[in-house]
Amino acid sequence: MYQKQIEQLIVLQAVDDEIILLEGEIRQAPLELSDLEGRVAAVKERQGQINERLEILRGQQKKLEFEIEEDAGKIKKSKNKLMMVGNTKEYHAMMREMDSLERVNRMREEEKIAIMEEIARQEESLKDLDAEADGLRAEYEAKTATLEERLGKARKRVESLDKKRKKAGKVVPPPILGRYEFIRARIAHPVIVPVDRGVCSGCNIMIPPQTYNDLQKGKQIIACPNCQRLIYWLEHMPEPNAAAAQDEEE
Repeated sequence: MYQKQIEQLIVLQAVDDEIILLEGEIRQAPLELSDLEGRVAAVKERQGQINERLEILRGQQKKLEFEIEEDAGKIKKSKNKLMMVGNTKEYHAMMREMDSLERVNRMREEEKIAIMEEIARQEESLKDLDAEADGLRAEYEAKTATLEERLGKARKRVESLDKKRKKAGKVVPPPILGRYEFIRARIAHPVIVPVDRGVCSGCNIMIPPQTYNDLQKGKQIIACPNCQRLIYWLEHMPEPNAAAAQDEEE
């Protein structure tokens, strides 16, 4: 009876470990979508910022082109009037005005070129972001399509494991099962561990000789005096995973 209880505690531990992993997957799956949604939103925000920047740059370009064209018209008119100037003073005044307009237009042309180059850079960045957004949307759609299937399989497996857990729990006396649950809730995995050559494999500390003797008799479930985990003698269960594997096959 003692050995059967140990076997079922080991099965119980294996079941609980798998349940923890599956429950973690069930919790994590929606977070994967949430992470993708956040990345998509971040890309959209950057796209919006670039589009705003492009709108400003194109407005500046249009304004410069208008001003260049307007002053070019003034220069042309001044050149036509230049031949009709009656005195040297007026002639030089018109020449200075034309030089000033041409100088300003040259500066505008340089500014326009710089703006056009910046527009090209921003458009290239926007193109890269568009490609990134398309990739993220495709990834999101693929994950969404498989998410429900993954969750369904995980939930079904948890239901199956819950049944196996109840089955294993029926073999273990309530006090021992209660102690198992108490330990699992308070210390790190594992809960039940073998003792080999007098050493607890949970904390790697030698157990007292009398405890070791009692353990070898195989009459009762014993806890390690140091780490409080449930322990069993390795010779009573040479292959601690055998019971779990056999139960899995059944």
